[in-house]
Amino acid sequence: MNTAVQIRQFDKQTEFVNLLTNENCAKATVGAYMFALRDFYGKYKVCNKKNLLLYKMYLIETFKPKTVNLRIVALNKYLDFIKKPKLKLKAVKVQSKAFIDNIISFPDYEFLRDSLKAEGDMQTYYMVRLLAATGARVSEFVKLKIEHLRVGYFDIYSKGGKIRRLYIPMKLCEECLSWLEGVDRESGYVFISHLRGAYTTRGVANRLKLAAKKYGIDEKVCYPHSFRHMFAKKFLERYNDISLLADLMGHESIETTRIYLRKTSTEQQAIVDKVITW
Repeated sequence: MNTAVQIRQFDKQTEFVNLLTNENCAKATVGAYMFALRDFYGKYKVCNKKNLLLYKMYLIETFKPKTVNLRIVALNKYLDFIKKPKLKLKAVKVQSKAFIDNIISFPDYEFLRDSLKAEGDMQTYYMVRLLAATGARVSEFVKLKIEHLRVGYFDIYSKGGKIRRLYIPMKLCEECLSWLEGVDRESGYVFISHLRGAYTTRGVANRLKLAAKKYGIDEKVCYPHSFRHMFAKKFLERYNDISLLADLMGHESIETTRIYLRKTSTEQQAIVDKVITW
């Protein structure tokens, strides 16, 4: 590829970044889109149908369907930008599982919760309690402030101007505020690192991983989103209103929430072992 073509490509990609930024895309989204674009141009110098299909085949052979579709979405967005919509690729079909997996069980949650409290690790204890009691995404969770605990909810504003209210059980708010008062903290983020800044999403994940290792819990089920899944399943067990759960979870479509009506693979195995005796 000659230098002039390379410069034109660079300029186009810079304009594309500006477009995504102006559309208020998250930094992570912009990064993912640009990674896909650079990966494609790293393998194929010309953006045509043949090369796009070859790239799609490479993705299918290398990655899971979800990753393949994320790359395709990124490329299709770029093809719209450069006014070549006829070259857009079709997404691959994602085979839905008949079960949900890698969710912390309620007994494991109780064991972890009680062990942390007995050891006096109150920061991790309240991390686990609040994750399990709110169903918060970890990106939302790290923004939780003491001021939110005082009112019992956290209003989250989405890019589309919508507001989702993350409710916090009042009894848990009172307990958590009592702990914070005991460590002389009255405002700011609920969870702060040793550097006195807000916890990062990775920091929360690492803290849970260390706790799982310490108490002999499978690390595959002890991660922030696992507690969100547990919240949803437990909520439906106690209060069978899937529409309300969809609102609490912040799902755009109730179809996304329906997965929580399914059993985990462990639960399915237990039912089969119990029911099938012939």
